[in-house]
Amino acid sequence: MRELLRRYRFFWLAIILLLATVILYSYNLRQKTATTFFERAVLTFAAPFQTSIDGIADNLTDIWGNYLWLVDTRQRNLELEQENRQLHSQLAQVEEASLQNERLRKLLAFVDELDRPALPAQVIGEDASNWARTIVIDKGIQNGLQNGLPVVAAQGVVGRIIKIGPASSRVLLVTDASSAIAALIQRTRTRGVARGRGADLSIDYALRDADVQVGDLLVTSGMGGIFPKGLPLGLIESVEKDQFGLFQQVKASPTIDFSLLEEVMVIVGEDR
Repeated sequence: MRELLRRYRFFWLAIILLLATVILYSYNLRQKTATTFFERAVLTFAAPFQTSIDGIADNLTDIWGNYLWLVDTRQRNLELEQENRQLHSQLAQVEEASLQNERLRKLLAFVDELDRPALPAQVIGEDASNWARTIVIDKGIQNGLQNGLPVVAAQGVVGRIIKIGPASSRVLLVTDASSAIAALIQRTRTRGVARGRGADLSIDYALRDADVQVGDLLVTSGMGGIFPKGLPLGLIESVEKDQFGLFQQVKASPTIDFSLLEEVMVIVGEDR
């Protein structure tokens, strides 16, 4: 410490003299109204130092102000980002609700045309394995459902209930291999039986000479007592006729894309 003081003794002496001069000047300035030669000399000598100190102080003030401004701006940006995320989430929810309402309107319009009491249900599960083609809906015994009831959507026939629980039911899809529905070609009234083939339908017992063309609409015939007459089942996609066979080989694609199915209607009563 002594070595440091000894090495910079002239520097420290200059600072002490400068501080003493400034203090003396300040004292005299408060006591007098006129400026003496000594005071003018002090002002001239101290001016560069005062200018430097003022500049440093201004710079420090600007830096601090900019720092506070940046902190406030960053906080505001974080708040705006959070608000933006919330608005996007709310917009997505509104959009989803709008799409669901549109699907339900189409479904209700379909049931109104059907003129039979029906119960709406949500699809809450799906089984599309090689062994079975079924879905699970969120209605069951508590809602008055029972085995065998037909299930439909706005695009046509979904299937029928095969297992039922207190608050859910399993629906066998029309594309399941064990599904068979009495059907007919809407354009020509050609009868047959629509059987599930996993992804599509085959039409059994369509007579060889019957008029069946690609693009024809396949609908329920109303026979069998499960599905009402005239519900869409599928569109004919291929027709083959053997030279000596009694029946045609007809395939149809379902009118429903079961991978996109979300809402259905369970027909719970007879004609009104």
